[in-house]
Amino acid sequence: MNDFGFYFGLGWDHIMSPDALDHILFVWVLTAIYLLRNWRQVLVLVTAFTVGHSITLALSTLNLLTVPGEWIEFLIPCTIVFTALSNVFIRDYTPRMLRLNYVLALFFGLVHGLGFANTLRFLLVKGQSLGWSLFGFNLGLEAGQLVVVAVILLLSWLLVERLKAPRREWVLFVSAAVFGLALKMALERLPL
Repeated sequence: MNDFGFYFGLGWDHIMSPDALDHILFVWVLTAIYLLRNWRQVLVLVTAFTVGHSITLALSTLNLLTVPGEWIEFLIPCTIVFTALSNVFIRDYTPRMLRLNYVLALFFGLVHGLGFANTLRFLLVKGQSLGWSLFGFNLGLEAGQLVVVAVILLLSWLLVERLKAPRREWVLFVSAAVFGLALKMALERLPL
């Protein structure tokens, strides 16, 4: 159980540390189109991301999938840029229109999962269970993401529902801000 606590903390830190800006930006731009009343949809969305993250994290940790680290570090902000751009083209916030986000969350979770595999591979002690370690890590990651999502949804509730800022303007503001930061990250990490 001690290993579980260690990996839970590692998952939590993976999103809550100051070094996790790319992860926080992705979660923020992914959930920017939702409101507090959509919390169930957002819960499924965040879980889809964690599932994708888990798949490639496990495959890469087991050396079944290898991608050069510099490409992963470049592709992660590219997923954020793409998600921000997709938000700009959504004009109708009905559940049917927002289904694309589930696919984005799962697919881009696959990319993000590759980013932590080298660290996890290094931390695993010989004979330690990968499954139990991944389970603890993913629960910590999910818990951290839910805290970030709660803050985002509360902020959107305050601005859109209480202060009556237009929802579309909120989405465009968040998407543009995150787009700019992520594009800068991608350009800085461009593999040459």
